[in-house]
Amino acid sequence: MSKATFDPTLYNKSNNEPFSQVLDKHLSRRHFVKSGLGLGAMTAFAGMGLTACGSDNSATPKPVEPTIPVPPSKSSAKLNFTSVPGARLDAVVVPEGYSAQVLAPWGTPLNSKAAPWKADGSNSADDQANAVGMHHDGMHFFPLNNAANDGLLCINHEYIDEMALHPNGPTVDATSKLRTLVDEVRKEINAHGVTVVRIKLVNNQWEVVTNDNYNRRFTGGSVFDIAGPLAYSPLLETRYSPDGSQARGTLNNCGNGYTPWGTYLTCEENWPEYFVNRGTLSRDQTRIGISKTTTRYGWDDLAGQDEERLDEFGRFDITPKGVSALDDYRNEANGHGYIVEIDPYNPTSRAVKRTALGRFRHEGCTFGKLTEGKPVVFYSGHDARFEYIYKFVSAAVWDAKDANSSNRLQTGNKYMDEGTLYVAKFNENGGGVWLPLTLNSQTTDGKTLGDSFATLGELVINTAGAADLVGATPMDRPEWCAVDPFTGSVYLTLTNNSKRTEANPANPRLKNNFGHIIRWDEGDKDTEFSWDIFVFGSPSDGNADTNLSGLTDINQFASPDGLAFDKRGILWVQTDNSAKEVADKTNDQMLAIVPSTLVDAQQKPLPVRQNNQMELKRFFVGPNDCEVTGFAISPDYTSMFANIQHPGNWPYSSNAAEATPTGQVIRPRSATVIIRKLDGKAVAV
Repeated sequence: MSKATFDPTLYNKSNNEPFSQVLDKHLSRRHFVKSGLGLGAMTAFAGMGLTACGSDNSATPKPVEPTIPVPPSKSSAKLNFTSVPGARLDAVVVPEGYSAQVLAPWGTPLNSKAAPWKADGSNSADDQANAVGMHHDGMHFFPLNNAANDGLLCINHEYIDEMALHPNGPTVDATSKLRTLVDEVRKEINAHGVTVVRIKLVNNQWEVVTNDNYNRRFTGGSVFDIAGPLAYSPLLETRYSPDGSQARGTLNNCGNGYTPWGTYLTCEENWPEYFVNRGTLSRDQTRIGISKTTTRYGWDDLAGQDEERLDEFGRFDITPKGVSALDDYRNEANGHGYIVEIDPYNPTSRAVKRTALGRFRHEGCTFGKLTEGKPVVFYSGHDARFEYIYKFVSAAVWDAKDANSSNRLQTGNKYMDEGTLYVAKFNENGGGVWLPLTLNSQTTDGKTLGDSFATLGELVINTAGAADLVGATPMDRPEWCAVDPFTGSVYLTLTNNSKRTEANPANPRLKNNFGHIIRWDEGDKDTEFSWDIFVFGSPSDGNADTNLSGLTDINQFASPDGLAFDKRGILWVQTDNSAKEVADKTNDQMLAIVPSTLVDAQQKPLPVRQNNQMELKRFFVGPNDCEVTGFAISPDYTSMFANIQHPGNWPYSSNAAEATPTGQVIRPRSATVIIRKLDGKAVAV
């Protein structure tokens, strides 16, 4: 996510036991520190398979006892590069023998309707609607014709920098302090969303194919279909869509995913800040963090008196003003907070918001290991301190023929519109339970969710509130998720937890400013899992009480964020530093590891360091002040794609467009970086 994070303790008022307390008890039971094993021990839990739900959703499931099962197989990949040193440079750092190329920076035209990007910030809203969006984030590469050198890159655009987007920042009335220029706000709305762009490898350089039929943009003003429990619901009835079948815009697109049938998943994260209710907040608005006073960029300032501008900009003010939802925009925000499915291969298709997967601040959406005849599972985190981890289990079972479906969104209907949404509860014994979010699910006070929600649609609208009631475990900012393609083990980044105020022998850090990665394996039932800590972030300060995973100068990291496996079984970890102890030594970075190989002959866990051989390697360092985010790789593994968001002097000014010593105005341009070996072979191995 962006550096502009929010304090979600304002929203989660439940008394559910937070993960920090569960972790204290868990570590005390395991005696990790006393045994000398270290919290970075990488237990290779095996995937135990996913089965259809046969349990009674009205009963609280029993936790599975933690085990270390034998992996069904493991990766044969072996990292074959020298860890690069940490860096504080206005440049990227890659291993020796590699090159880095910049591709598709913000403002790159997708077609001839857009003027070339202008360094003075004067491109119009129409230009932006036909050009690559701002602040690149999650992404995925979709090959064309099974080729590794020709494909579609889907790129999220999380938020905007108003000072860089316009010649002199946003125009505001000096007296009222309100926005005044319509084209500026339209440009901002168009800079959000998702870009689908065709790229080709030509003479060992990737190029954007301008005016290609596949090129398209999804923005904060695009139309989306609604699917799942909220389709045609009164809760989504608006002036624009009186029957509740559609929603307008996708906003704050941070993490991402993709499906086995070839579609792209984009996740709506910090969308509540774009809306305001100046009246009385509903319980779901209070829980998710809708403001009573202002919107993030003041788009509602331009509602005006004419109907067109009222409908275009007034929709961000969701204050009830009439008798019904059709009198005002009270339900507009209900169309946001979902996983959005895009078919990149069909440029005439409309994207779909999959409401069955819950409504919250989604960060990533990853499917579990597929098994013929078993349900398809998706995992997603709610990116905020003390929020939850969710999974969705499809009602339909996987049919491998659907991987080659020509009607990809119809396949999405099959696996993503009907099923059960669960939220995780972690127990101190290393086991856990997935708590179903259904109307007959038990709450901690002995009632059912049906006592608090009249319909499944109402429950979905307030997914986090329902999770509060069943007793889910508040986590330390759940972000991106990844699944080991060999073992099926699930990994998720917990970026940080600065709220810890008490230490104990097994957990000696007063504040977990550095974050960690958790891992779990599913049990024999949909409601069971076992978990452990994969690795803790830390500075290489030589303090064993702080540096629990034994990190050194060549792999220290903090605030793990982006996370992805490639199909070779290499796990890629990206950072969004917020810890000064590490940020002073290195910019945000990307590291690599092959988790399924880190077990001994008896399947016992190995620590991060084994026989002085570093298993966690730093592969890439970004330029000053950036966030390294988004991961994609070509099918032949020769081209790796990573996004550089809000770079500092690449060029960048954190507050406004700024003149260089020569008088030239410089603006930040987030971009995709492509890393390749000079010999053209597969990267990292």
